[in-house]
Amino acid sequence: MGTTGVGAPGVQPAARAVAVVRALAFVPDLLFGSKVVALLEAAGIGVTLCTGEEEVRERVREADVLVVDLASGTIDGGALLEALRAGGELGGVRTLAFYSHVETETRAAAQRAGFDMVVPRSRMAREGGALVAALADRDEGSRDTLGEDHVDRSGV
Repeated sequence: MGTTGVGAPGVQPAARAVAVVRALAFVPDLLFGSKVVALLEAAGIGVTLCTGEEEVRERVREADVLVVDLASGTIDGGALLEALRAGGELGGVRTLAFYSHVETETRAAAQRAGFDMVVPRSRMAREGGALVAALADRDEGSRDTLGEDHVDRSGV
């Protein structure tokens, strides 16, 4: 009987350190929340789904990127970010909000509130994994181009 793998029998190869992007998705709509989880996991992103603000406050420090569903109409994104910043929970966590494309005021309010990126729900459904990975990979204040809905905070 042979052994599988490389090296002497019983000796495991050294594990490679792989940086895993961790996202916290605040999506009250469980149906769309499961879609967000699936698309992020398909992109190799570790994701935790939250359905309430208290859970977000408790877990946000574990994440590289906080994804917030503003399309539901039940979340005040500005108040959420303000509370997380005031409480010190947000730290260096990057933020991405998505909204219903017909709610232009929601988009404008999210941009004013300081989300790092604000995109329509349809774009989130198509490109969510790539958007979250790009946000997690960016250095604070970098000037890369992430699309027309990207809000550059480097000059603020």
